Amino acid sequence: MFWRASQDQRGSTLVSFLSYTSYNILHFYCNSVFRKMKRKRFFVFPSDEIPDFDDMTAMDQILVVNSSKGLSFREGDIAYSYARSAINCPDNTCLWPKSIDGFVYVPYILSPLYGISFLRCFEDGLESLGKPGCRTFLPDHYTMLSVPRCWSFLGQTGGSQVLSLQSPGCMWAGIAAHEFMHALGFVHEQSRSDRDHYVTIVWKNIMPEHIHNFRKQATNNLNSPYDYSSVMHYGRYAFSEDGGPTIIPRPDPYIPIGQRDGPSALDLHKINTLYDCGRYNDTKQLYYLIILIIADLL
Repeated sequence: MFWRASQDQRGSTLVSFLSYTSYNILHFYCNSVFRKMKRKRFFVFPSDEIPDFDDMTAMDQILVVNSSKGLSFREGDIAYSYARSAINCPDNTCLWPKSIDGFVYVPYILSPLYGISFLRCFEDGLESLGKPGCRTFLPDHYTMLSVPRCWSFLGQTGGSQVLSLQSPGCMWAGIAAHEFMHALGFVHEQSRSDRDHYVTIVWKNIMPEHIHNFRKQATNNLNSPYDYSSVMHYGRYAFSEDGGPTIIPRPDPYIPIGQRDGPSALDLHKINTLYDCGRYNDTKQLYYLIILIIADLL
């Protein structure tokens, strides 16, 4: 959910996030490239609890990529900002500004070192997100930077900023949507202030050094229901120390939580609510996001 947002101070731009149609195009381009690739698991599960690879959530795969030492992130993939606290966003200062024509234009940067298949994946995918409606993804800058792991800042930090999608581990459409939502100002779904009504955190199963990642935040929940299917939700075994679940839905413990396919219907609704978009429709797209740097670390 959005961190400390004031609903009566939201921007007035009529925008929305990724439509199902355009998102499916991005998913086809990106995920098909990696369907045959061998991936490693971050968690060790009891023999009777090993999930199918297709059950892994976006956050599960992010934790796989981010598990190596060297960089520290809040909640596993939110970068610390030197300009402000990564979880402090008073008076909607995290929101991205709109231009005088009422839309938000998003320059993005793709590393020229990036593999051609992945460049095509994201260039074609982002182009598809610009239809219908105005084309506001602007590929007018390029960089030689290589940025490791999957992460984003929370909301706008001021000036240019990085959203990292390491190749190949982060190159899933659902991971891109997950990090983009952080850039828009959303924290993880199970961090919202009312989460204890909907999930139980199994503290004894969490790796001690990662207990802080499960703290509730003082979120504005935008009068929206809790979303077990949000692309922003941790997986059931996130940061598990012994392979047991760290998050159990309530009252039904068998409700699936999290996914990697892309933003859920409620994710789209929350973005529209935060940015005062009115009802979601396919003719108004959210081309809000950030300067995007995709790293080629093969």
